[in-house]
Amino acid sequence: MRVAILGLGEAGRRYAADLAAAGRQVVGYDPAPVPTPPGVTRALSISAAVTGADLVVSLTGGRHAVSAAAEAAAALSPTACYADFNTTAPALKLAVAATIAADVADVAVLAPVLRHGAATPLLASGPGAHAITTAFRPLGTTVDVLADEPVGAAAGRKLLRSVFMKGLAAAVIEAVTAATAAGCPQWVRDQIAAELGPDGPALVERLITGTGEHAARRLHEMRAGKDYLDDLGTPTHVSEATIAWLTALSQHP
Repeated sequence: MRVAILGLGEAGRRYAADLAAAGRQVVGYDPAPVPTPPGVTRALSISAAVTGADLVVSLTGGRHAVSAAAEAAAALSPTACYADFNTTAPALKLAVAATIAADVADVAVLAPVLRHGAATPLLASGPGAHAITTAFRPLGTTVDVLADEPVGAAAGRKLLRSVFMKGLAAAVIEAVTAATAAGCPQWVRDQIAAELGPDGPALVERLITGTGEHAARRLHEMRAGKDYLDDLGTPTHVSEATIAWLTALSQHP
């Protein structure tokens, strides 16, 4: 299988390296001077990267998702699968699909890629979803397919999950920040951890440190989530508070 990875940021490099190590022929593209993972061929353009590819994995970020798809479209084989792994609103996933003549998979990544690599759990929808199971399940990846659901469905489900997960992180950070000012941060951390179950202490630490380290990326995700809730016509009070926390953390890490 020949796989093209568009975007060699942290997640893209990890996917490219793991797929190459698993015996896939991997071609990567990124306009920035980022490192090329071992075993990966670097292409000079998107069209060169996707030429002859059986699977294209787009990790360009939401801002470039549609333009990357448009550039790939002319060189993409009609039998290939174009998989958009970017965290964006469903409407943007549909805009990507509108530019591609081949099967498109809307893929939601459900955990940090740096922690699990290519085995990170995935949720997929759209006509190309089953191609994702073929490509990733042999790597030990859990791939849940939303059968008969269109492009955009997986993206929407991830954003709904993010409202809870990022909102939980914001609540923990707010409580611990206040507890620090009150002189009892460890007591509050222990109380929260006890409510979260046996893995509570590790989860609290992960929520606090991970949110601080990745605030800018999670801010983009939560803004997309709020937009989706606006489209649904449902309240966004928690999303707005989470966005305020992520904005503050991204400006003052």
